[in-house]
This record gives sequence, C-alpha cells and structure tokens, in this order.
Amino acid sequence: MDGATLAGLRAVEVSAFVAAPLGGMTLAQLGAEVIRIDGLNGGLDYRRWPVTDSGASLFWAGLNKGKRSVVIDIDRPEGRELAEELITAPGKDAGILLTNFPARGWLDFERLRIRRSDLIQLTIQGDRNGGSAVDYTVNPRLGLPWLTGPQDYQAPVNHVLPAWDLITGQMAAVGLLAAERRRHREGVGQHVKLALEDVALAVMGHLGFLAEVQGGRSRGRYGNDLFGAFGRDFICADGERVMVVGLTLKQWRSLCAATDIGDGIRGLETRLGVSLDLEGERFRAREEIAALLTPWMAERRLEQVREVFESHGVCWSRYQSVEQLLREDPSCSLANPMFSFVEQIGVGQVLSPAIPLRFDETRLPAKPAPALGADTEAVLLDVLGLSSVEFGRLYDKGLLRCA
Repeated sequence: MDGATLAGLRAVEVSAFVAAPLGGMTLAQLGAEVIRIDGLNGGLDYRRWPVTDSGASLFWAGLNKGKRSVVIDIDRPEGRELAEELITAPGKDAGILLTNFPARGWLDFERLRIRRSDLIQLTIQGDRNGGSAVDYTVNPRLGLPWLTGPQDYQAPVNHVLPAWDLITGQMAAVGLLAAERRRHREGVGQHVKLALEDVALAVMGHLGFLAEVQGGRSRGRYGNDLFGAFGRDFICADGERVMVVGLTLKQWRSLCAATDIGDGIRGLETRLGVSLDLEGERFRAREEIAALLTPWMAERRLEQVREVFESHGVCWSRYQSVEQLLREDPSCSLANPMFSFVEQIGVGQVLSPAIPLRFDETRLPAKPAPALGADTEAVLLDVLGLSSVEFGRLYDKGLLRCA
C-alpha cells in the first residue's frame, strides 16, 4: 500500500482556517508527514466554531487529522529561527512549506531559500495582489448570491458551504505535488502562489458563467430547479421532500418510466413542438413536466417513492437534516468503509472520514488530529537533531509548548 501513498514526504504547514489546513490534511491523509507549526496559544483557528461544551474546536480537529503538532513561540526571534530551521531541514523529500500567511519576515521565500536552495513554498493568498479576502467576501463579487434562492426573492442569498476555500485547499495539495515532481526531475525549488480570488474566477470561467454573460445572456434565479435540464424538488404524501434529476438522457428516461408519465410527455412534446430528449428543452418545459410529476409524488409516501425509484435507477435524493444524515443514513456510518471511530483528544469518540480516494479498493485509515504541541519534542529531536539537553534549555526559556 505504501507505493500508492506519499509516505516519506515531509511538509511543514503554517496556517489557519480552511484552505491551507485542508491542503495539508490532504497530504497527511495520503501518508505524508505534515508538521503544523503554531504559536504558544494555538493558531487563529484553534477555537473556531463549532465547539464542544468544553470549548474544544471541532473545526480544528476536523481539518488537522493525521498531522503532527509543534508549538513554538514564533513571536520571539529565537522561536522564529527554530521554525525556519524546521521548514528548511535537510532531506530529499522535505523542504516543503504550505502557508496562507503573508510571505514576509520569517516566512519570506527568498530568506528561507538562503537556508535551502531547493525549497518549495506554496502561499495561499486572498486576492491576487496579496490583499485580504475570504470565501464569504469572494463569493458576493462573483454574482452567485443573486442567482441563489427563490425566484421572487429580491436580496442576495449566501450559501453556507465555503466552496472556494475547499477547491483552493485541494488545489494547494496538487500544486505542492506538481512542484515536488519538478524538483525531483530538475532539482529546483520554487515559490507557488495561489489566490482564493483566482480560484473562484477560474471556476466561473470553467463553468461557462463568464462566457454566458459575454454572449449577451443573463441568468436569473431558478430556486431549486436544476439549470439547463430537468431537476426539481417535490413533496411526498407524508411530507418528505425529495430532489429528482433528469440531467442525462438515461436519467430522464428512467424518471419517465418510473413515474409512468410517458404518454403525458409525448403529448407535451407534440403540443410544444420539441423533443424532451434534449436537456435544454426539458429545462424550458420544466413547469409543464413538474405538473405531470407532482400528482404522482403527492400520492406516495417516501418509502414507496424510494422503492420505485431505486428499482428503475432514477437519480434522486431525499432532503434530510445533518441530524438525520448521521442518525439514519448508512452512507454516513461504519457501513461505509471510509468512516471509522477515532478517539479525538478533548472531544471523545468521533465518527471520522478517511480520504475518499481508494487505491485498489484499499483505504488509508482515518487518524485523529493531534493535541496542540503533542509532537513538539519528538519532531525537534528527530528532524533537527536536538539533544534532550538542548530541548530542555529551549523549553525552560518558554519557547516551546508540549501537550
């Protein structure tokens, strides 16, 4: 299994919040040694909500699984010197830094490269000029909050998922691996910069939002409807709500067969003079299609809908709360091999996911996040070669913290 992982790779992470910690955790979940450096009181995100009743951050625990935690007083010159040594420590598979803090001072690439000429550093920025930006300020600029929400709603609607942070985190891991591959091939390091703003703008281009406006078209709000094909939410006889999708031709035909609306669809095609085998025509006729499906849904309870849909291979889903997901959905349980229970320090037993990737149907196991400073002594002794006496001197000076 080691041949399919990043075992042997060592990266240092200096970060906070979502994108950079997610990038580092992705590497850690793939087997790399990821050393997170924090100040004496933890990082900016050490108490980030959601938290337990005792104040332990479930956010921090969730985004630092499998890492090693080193705590150094980086407000003092001697502490920053120690952190620089750790970042640039020797080893052909080391010398990799991931951060979303400004690349200046002790995190300045040119300064660090004096210590190690083949250093790889990936710096996540807010905007492309290095200014401050987060997911919740980038997204409003893109226009998406004016496309989200009910059709007749007049104010912007933000969503709770930090999409650009998540994509940026995954791209950071890819960027580091790409730079490491170049170093392996050519022996050179480099400073890679990745702006949250640019990630969001790139996705807007990839998905056609920009070209759509360039072509003179302006997209409106469509509520829960799937744009460009047929997809809509319906209420069942027992009040349960489901989402039904007919995006591909196979999905569309499965839906028609399951609900026995074939005759109605053919009559609709004749009346409109179109073929509803075309996904765009299904979108234009979404109200008429929904009128055919609504009575069928309203006459059946969720379990009846489930039985029919699953027997016909319909693409659909039940709307459920996070509580229902955890309590009732087997995909979010030990029935899914991605999950296992881990003992998270300060939290207790937590249902925890491993990385979703499967290598020959084998998964790397889920691991808990470390306690703050749990690895300070081991890392400084192993990576920097400090003696116990040297470590004790630094600890007594208040430069280090151990769990």
